Amino acid sequence: QVQLVESGGGLVQPGGSLRLSCAASGSIFSTNVMGWYRQAPGKQRDLVARISRFHSTYYADSVKGRFTISRDNAKNTMYLQMNSLKPEDTVVYYCNTYPINSNYWGQGTQVTVSS
Repeated sequence: QVQLVESGGGLVQPGGSLRLSCAASGSIFSTNVMGWYRQAPGKQRDLVARISRFHSTYYADSVKGRFTISRDNAKNTMYLQMNSLKPEDTVVYYCNTYPINSNYWGQGTQVTVSS
């Protein structure tokens, strides 16, 4: 069974940085485009960034220039380096394949940007 486990969230001041990790079990990771998503309370879950297995990347306009997505196929792990964090980045972050597979959602990791 595929499992995705997000970690690395926490409380950070505006302008600070965090690095999220997504550890994947199974063979799904190495053969798929992977993505980071985020969801604010009462809103839909939106794509933040995605990365192909050949490291081609895409970023939402709201995070372009501040966030960097990467992956280590040998370790079945994906990362999201988040710099210059803003209060509006305060949401729960999830990883999944792209396109989404609803069976793969994990618990997510909370990011809170506040002074």
